[in-house]
Amino acid sequence: MPRGGARAVSGPPPDPRSLKSAASMDKGGWRTLPAEGRAGEPPEWPLTDAADRELDLWDGMWGKPQAAAWEDMGQELEVALFVRTLAEAERADARVDVKKMIRGYLDSLGLSVAGMNRNRWKIAPATDEPPAAGPVVAAPARRPSARDRLKVVPSGEGS
Repeated sequence: MPRGGARAVSGPPPDPRSLKSAASMDKGGWRTLPAEGRAGEPPEWPLTDAADRELDLWDGMWGKPQAAAWEDMGQELEVALFVRTLAEAERADARVDVKKMIRGYLDSLGLSVAGMNRNRWKIAPATDEPPAAGPVVAAPARRPSARDRLKVVPSGEGS
């Protein structure tokens, strides 16, 4: 068994706001996923006969923003295995090891925050339609802070 050294998921996940991560953008960069999710129909179910719950989960997974990346990388089989395992883990009598496998899938498929960071994925800001014209509500008045009460005193020439 290897000893010491970096592992695939050792250390903190990359942060898109850090300068060090920004410097490594040339090496891999961050991928921005569409906020509205993947468009289109889900791919065909790749495993043996699916239960109704598995098909419901399958359809839901392929509407997520991460699905755009899964499709580009051909991860249909991995997503299907996750869906099958998730359906099994939802049962009240599910084994603990099945529930632990879900955590690994969440990270590898970018469905958790840590997984999104490790995959260097971020979701684009949602583009909402402009609000309908309505009454304009003024922002509440801000209380003065201690900083507001301070005033700058210019240094005197003869003091």
